[in-house]
Amino acid sequence: IMLENVKFFKKIFFISVFILLSANLAANEKNRIVTQLKSLSSLEFKFEQLINEKTEKGNCLLEFPGKLKCDYYGDKEKELVINNKKLAITQKRYNKTYHYPISRSPFLNILYKDKLLEIVQSGKLVISEQFIKLIYLGDNKITVLFDSKTFDLKGWQIFDQYNNNINFSLSIIAKNGVFEKGTFKIPKIN
Repeated sequence: IMLENVKFFKKIFFISVFILLSANLAANEKNRIVTQLKSLSSLEFKFEQLINEKTEKGNCLLEFPGKLKCDYYGDKEKELVINNKKLAITQKRYNKTYHYPISRSPFLNILYKDKLLEIVQSGKLVISEQFIKLIYLGDNKITVLFDSKTFDLKGWQIFDQYNNNINFSLSIIAKNGVFEKGTFKIPKIN
């Protein structure tokens, strides 16, 4: 009986150590991502966006908090500008600009560093060889991806207010650049 008790306690000990090491590893990964995000003021990146089986590509400028400008490749010459909860999409080819409310959009969680940090700190962590996924179940389910080696932001998956499944992947060109004044100016409706 004594030998069985020793084996049982050894198993419990090793399981406890494994759980503690796993939790410590996860906390370390999150801390490294938090450190990386806190040092960011802006990003310039190339992107690929998949919305309900339709792929779009382009370049973006992101400035914290809440500013984004994306130029899409393609014949419509689409431009998206977000500036503090205001969104405008311009199709330059047709000289048309449309404004949309985004106050309830889960997309805002990416554009505001405090929200992004909350996702990192409270999200469920899944680590693979290439990515660190943080799955956040707030008002909307958001999965944010980071590079497992550099801890750079790599993309996200969200469902927007219209229940569109949006997969957004990015490749960073530059960090902490300074953009020209007026870069994130919302165009007027025409």
